[in-house]
Amino acid sequence: MIKLSASVLSADFARLGADCREVLDAGADMIHFDVMDGHFVDNLSFGLPVLKGLRNALPEAYFDVHLMITHPLPYVKNFVDAGADCISFHAEAANSITATIASIKAYGCSAGLVINPTTPAEAVFPFLKDLALVLVMGVTPGHGGQAFRHESLDKLRAIRAECDRLGLSPYLSVDGGIKVDTTAPLCVEAGANLLVAGSAIFGAKDKVAAVRAFKALNG
Repeated sequence: MIKLSASVLSADFARLGADCREVLDAGADMIHFDVMDGHFVDNLSFGLPVLKGLRNALPEAYFDVHLMITHPLPYVKNFVDAGADCISFHAEAANSITATIASIKAYGCSAGLVINPTTPAEAVFPFLKDLALVLVMGVTPGHGGQAFRHESLDKLRAIRAECDRLGLSPYLSVDGGIKVDTTAPLCVEAGANLLVAGSAIFGAKDKVAAVRAFKALNG
């Protein structure tokens, strides 16, 4: 079953709660919440108060929080308290991967690990047994609307093969440049079962139809 996480980085911030409600009602499975610190990536986005506000407005939603920050470990509890259901952080970040995963899980949250386009798939292999989600970036993180980098497909295949070998079944997610009629089917064929889409949903003239088109990939 292919799941859809709608990335609010591409939403209309003037009506963020309404946009999220609309795509969830249309069938999106999660809200993808990108946190950028202006250091790990060269952009700033939003943080704890926005997540807390969305959690209050959408208490039933599943919040897939993606920390694109240099030091994720000190912020784990804050994001759990603000309403995160899953916290993903980058293998390339400064903090210990093992310690950060342990902290996320200690606070009762699901843990995810993210790799950039230049990071090999094998970087996540030692941690797979402790992860609920593995996210492969299809673009350089930091900005929406970029074109998908097709070398990410080989990483998806490698990670899916390793999960199968170990008998593990975390979400295998892909983020960046995901379009329902082009890159999404390729990612699904390569083993992804969680698609993150931002501009393809929130930038569409009809967000409901866009969500339903993604969900139709399940047949």
